Amino acid sequence: MVLGTLGIRKSIVVGGIALLALAALSLPGEAGVKPGDFITPENSAQVRDLVSPGVFYRVQHGMTMKIVPTVRVDWPPPYKDATEKYSSQVELSKDHRTVVGYVAGQPFPLIDANDPDVATKVVWNNVFRPIQSDDYDLRYFDCDTVYSGYNKPFFEIAYGQLGHYAGYDLVGRTEVEPLPTDPDFKRTNRLWLFLLGPELAPQDARGTSLLRYRYADPAHGDDTWTWTTGARRLRRLNESINSSATGAQTWDPDHYSGFNPKTEQYNYKFLGEKEMLATVDAEHSPEIRCATDGGASACPERWQMRHMYIVTAEPRRSVNNSEALDSKTVIYMDSEMWFEPYIDTYDRRGELFRNHVYWLAYRDRPVPDAKVAIYPFKREFVVGASSQDVQSSEATMCYLPGIETPERECWYINMGAVDRAFFTTEAMVKMSEVGHM
Repeated sequence: MVLGTLGIRKSIVVGGIALLALAALSLPGEAGVKPGDFITPENSAQVRDLVSPGVFYRVQHGMTMKIVPTVRVDWPPPYKDATEKYSSQVELSKDHRTVVGYVAGQPFPLIDANDPDVATKVVWNNVFRPIQSDDYDLRYFDCDTVYSGYNKPFFEIAYGQLGHYAGYDLVGRTEVEPLPTDPDFKRTNRLWLFLLGPELAPQDARGTSLLRYRYADPAHGDDTWTWTTGARRLRRLNESINSSATGAQTWDPDHYSGFNPKTEQYNYKFLGEKEMLATVDAEHSPEIRCATDGGASACPERWQMRHMYIVTAEPRRSVNNSEALDSKTVIYMDSEMWFEPYIDTYDRRGELFRNHVYWLAYRDRPVPDAKVAIYPFKREFVVGASSQDVQSSEATMCYLPGIETPERECWYINMGAVDRAFFTTEAMVKMSEVGHM
């Protein structure tokens, strides 16, 4: 991987961050844990400075951790090759908001904490990340919504099962033809396409789906549609809905897969880099329901020390996301796998609002008994994701794949499992009306 080119690690003050806070971030983590430790609410103080405030809240409320040795995470070889071939020609635009000259791979493999644009470059690396570059289709997964609490019994207040969590990238393709750019990009300017649905449960929501397009034009907001079975009509959504959780859910579309709103609509600040705990090599797939926090997370699971870049994202209130519920998102970015193991969001009063955790497994197949989704190299798979409202204690835990699922393979990444034709309003309506795959 290109990690060896990062050079001497140090942090800087950006945007008036206090020197004391800087020192806390720039010093190597004086780990209060070692491999073999088991973290519970009783000894949670050991990880207070090794996780985000939102993750620490979870540990205090029952999520346990098994501390294991750190493993190296390599990129998929095609993605690494594309980075070496194209990254030297990539730069930020004159307004320092978007990328110019990008083809495929990681746009900015050389991360320098002294670079005044380091925060923006970290976020663009997240946009074109190695976890997937061409297409993906997660088939059959389920989510439980609960109220968390230490030793609180599992009580489900809402349940959902969905048929697809799927995406198609038109730019930066590294494994499946057309490479490296789908010709449709020149005609439509779409960067990626996304579809969630149809809902298979609960019954009263069966068939509901969401379709979303992201554009390369900084001034072109996302196009988002939903099909609701009860209304039996296609509805165009206001862009602000992507940053708002609705119903008995704590998820919003901008955080389904880490930090995912339109990049140019936010201002970024680099807080520093630090050794912190994360799950990048999960033991379980499917994940197991945590028995000690009411089912709000996956535990016990393996956590290890990782080198993280820490960036804040604040919405530019003059653009389309002016109705965003979050005043700030703090992004914790793993410097090897380039996916955020967790993020914290803050409400408009500046108080901690929601924490999102993503448990990832590093292997050559998503589940041990896979027959089709098998790769000639290891790659990262998100096997669990949880969104926690720390103000109400409500949490939604999603299992990827579902605990009980008719589709054992679940994740199909960069295998051509879906194409552009899968991501049209017509296809979404047809699939939703049938109410199944």
